[in-house]
Amino acid sequence: MKGNPADYIIIAAYLIGVAAFGIWTGGKQKSVKDYFLGSKTVPWWAVCFSIVAAETSTLTFISIPGLAYLTNLNFLQVTFGYLLGRIIVAVFFLPAYAKGELKTAYSFLENRFGGKTRTFASIIFLFTRTAADGVRLFATAIPLKLMLGIDYPLAILIIAVVSLIYTYTGGLKGIIWVDVVQMFVYLGGAVVAGIYLLNILPEGWTTVLTSAAENKKFEIFNTGLSGGLSEFFSQPYTLIGGLIGGVFLSMASHGTDQLIVQRLLATPDLKSSQKAIIGSGIIVIIQFAVFLLLGVMLYSYYGLLDIRSDEIFPKFIIEVLPPGVTGLIIAGLFAAAMSTLAGSMSALSSSAMIDIYIPFFGKDISEEKQLRISRLFTLIWAVLLICSALLFMESPSTVVELALSIASFTYGGLLGTFLLGLLNKNAKQEDALAGFTAGIFIMISVISLNLVVWTWYTLIGVAATLLVGSLLSALSQKEKI
Repeated sequence: MKGNPADYIIIAAYLIGVAAFGIWTGGKQKSVKDYFLGSKTVPWWAVCFSIVAAETSTLTFISIPGLAYLTNLNFLQVTFGYLLGRIIVAVFFLPAYAKGELKTAYSFLENRFGGKTRTFASIIFLFTRTAADGVRLFATAIPLKLMLGIDYPLAILIIAVVSLIYTYTGGLKGIIWVDVVQMFVYLGGAVVAGIYLLNILPEGWTTVLTSAAENKKFEIFNTGLSGGLSEFFSQPYTLIGGLIGGVFLSMASHGTDQLIVQRLLATPDLKSSQKAIIGSGIIVIIQFAVFLLLGVMLYSYYGLLDIRSDEIFPKFIIEVLPPGVTGLIIAGLFAAAMSTLAGSMSALSSSAMIDIYIPFFGKDISEEKQLRISRLFTLIWAVLLICSALLFMESPSTVVELALSIASFTYGGLLGTFLLGLLNKNAKQEDALAGFTAGIFIMISVISLNLVVWTWYTLIGVAATLLVGSLLSALSQKEKI
């Protein structure tokens, strides 16, 4: 731990500045639409940057350099699938959302199937998002613990409280504009760390090239076809597995997850939302390349140390970077963390309020009371996210794969239900609920038995949901005949 006063001053000033900026840009909200959708006046480029910031989180800042440090650049194959998945969402999902004038992603399911499907999907989202972002919140506490020498619970509390301040007062509009700033802060921090690292290596980039060539660190493509079938499905970062995993995971996260869909619904029109989501896919590929290259450079500097790969970049930040620069990089780490956490608080509270509370308990209450209850939900979900983070403190898995695995328990069923509604015009609510439930239980079995790696999870869940839902729909149609 360095404990340099300059670092602490920079970090404290950044955290205070972020909270103040979010409150200022959020303005005053008079309704739930203002609070959760930014009055649908946010420009597409701001939403584009906000999407990137929201999905990046501290997992990218910590675990992705750690992946390349431990292996190579194979993870980039998944990011190519991310872009393809977003294009599919832009072409097929967003037009359907625009027609329905939706307030949440799950409003589509009510329009297509009925209220029970919407409620079930919302509950599943609330569980998945709380668990996954609990992991992300814990990941953020790792470098803060290293730097300040405080326990994880206190570190988690500091991060969550700062995120809560501007989320509670600024609403989605404040979150998005803070995200725009924070994307450049954390990405700039990664670039500064990379430049400094190159300057302290004996021969700069030449050292990296030599080390990478000797250890195959620049390998991007891996067909995974050299072994048998079992080996193919046990490798997460192959060309086919990466593309398929990236496509379906991105379709689920950006087409059905309220964290991202909420931002897309805040744009003025369909074209704006389409530009935002496709643009985010391009930026994400570049961003992952930067963080993976940083991991390769860290390998050139350290060699292979006997520590968790998730800790290698925080170790470099704390022990090697000079005073002042360390503070700037950690500020970037906080930027990545808070952009996801703040968005998660807003998405969770919006789904709880719009998908569950208003339909069942608040149809006749005033806009003013709806807004007060919405803010109360924001507080409640902040507490639940903190509790979730504490549960994952002793996780033996790498942080990034754990978070993605948690999402995949339910992402397949969720995406499969949306696709059933888009592709099968005869499917009814009972078919959708049965397919959704089957998809979840099948994924629990697949993951528990460790049959395949995480990149295949969402596809399997989607296939199971569509198969069960379509078969039941066909049987009901046959009975009518």
